[in-house]
Parts: sequence; C-alpha cells; structure tokens
Amino acid sequence: MSQRTSRGLHTAIIMDGNGRWATTRGLPRISGHRAGAEALRRTVEAAPDAGISSLTVYAFSSDNWRRPPTEVSALMKLFNSYLRREQAECVKNGVRVSIIGRRDRLPRMLIPVIESTEKATAAGKKLHLRIAVDYSARDAILKAARKLKDKATRDDFTSMLGGPDVDLLIRTGGEQRLSDFLLWECAYAELVFTPVMWPDFTAADLGAAVAEFHSRERRFGAVPAAALA
Repeated sequence: MSQRTSRGLHTAIIMDGNGRWATTRGLPRISGHRAGAEALRRTVEAAPDAGISSLTVYAFSSDNWRRPPTEVSALMKLFNSYLRREQAECVKNGVRVSIIGRRDRLPRMLIPVIESTEKATAAGKKLHLRIAVDYSARDAILKAARKLKDKATRDDFTSMLGGPDVDLLIRTGGEQRLSDFLLWECAYAELVFTPVMWPDFTAADLGAAVAEFHSRERRFGAVPAAALA
C-alpha cells in the first residue's frame, strides 16, 4: 500500500479530451478548451485537500504547434486570460504558479503575464502549480544532457530538469500514453488513465485517482513487503 509522504504528492495531469468534448456537443473546439480551463480551476482548488503539494499540468506540448493556426492563437489567448483571471485567486489561496517549457516561441504578449504571475505567487506554500506550455520532455532531457558534465548524477539531472519525481500521473480522455510529458520524472510514477474528458473532470475524479494511488504498493524495484514477512 502506498503511504502519503510528508511533502505531499507530486501529481501530474495530461489534460486530454477538450476538443473531442466540444465536437461531440456540436461546439467549436475552443469551447472545449474554455471548459477545460474551468476544470483546471476545480482541480487546483481540490488538490491540497487531496494531499497534493505539487501539481504539474500539460497545457500545450511542443508538438501542438502543428495544430491549425487559428486554434493555436485561440489557445494562447485563453492561456493569457487564465493567468490574468486566476492570479489574484492563486495569491489568496497560497498557490505558487510556475510555467515550464520554452518561452522563446510564445507570443510576446504572454511573457510579461507569465513573469507577473510567477512573481506575484512566488510565496505560495499550499500548492505549487506548474503549467507546461511549449513543453517537450525529450527536449528538456536533451538540454540538460548538453549542460551537464560526464560525471553528472541522477540528482544533477533531476535538478536541471527543475521538478521532483512524479508520484501519480493522471491522463484524462481515454488515451493511454505519456505523449512526451515528464518522461524522466515519471520513471516510477503510478499511472491512472480515465475515460473522463478533461472538461468533465471533477474533485471526485481527482479523489478517486488519489485513492487508487494509495491502494498500490510502490516497490521501486525492491521485493514486495509480503515476500519479506
């Protein structure tokens, strides 16, 4: 059985299914992304009570630049409005916000908003919300490898990549793959795949995934506890 650590869980979520959610309702895809932003708000509010201290969400992968320009533009505007709208609430609720991924390809109007949000929320201690935008785990690993020397340790790599090991990874929308998300950090993560589309994801779904995590025995390559009895 998994035990909750004193630091709380580092949970990662691949927020999948926004476009399909909208399409099945006869709505434009951006409507699904807007609904997904509301699902993120619900999840952030519920995370601390679920024992989560760090939450990393996959908002926009480096491969998502391949999507139609109109959808990409709408997503960037939505990201901008989300940060502006949620900044004060995050400060109030002790949520620290960090953006991971490349910034050199993002629209110029986003950079000051990102920097302002990170600065304003830096003192948050209740939850660390990490939003992955223009993010690729393979690129992050390659960048770290180029910077580190030959005698680099695993801890050096982890530090260079900027985040703790993931305890629990949740993917919504029914797909069962990592899609270039936190590949190094998820080496021993417990994986939970749910058919629930991200816009429909609730605090109850988060609680169910955390309960599933705690029902599993994490051995990290060691012998099961029962075998030692």
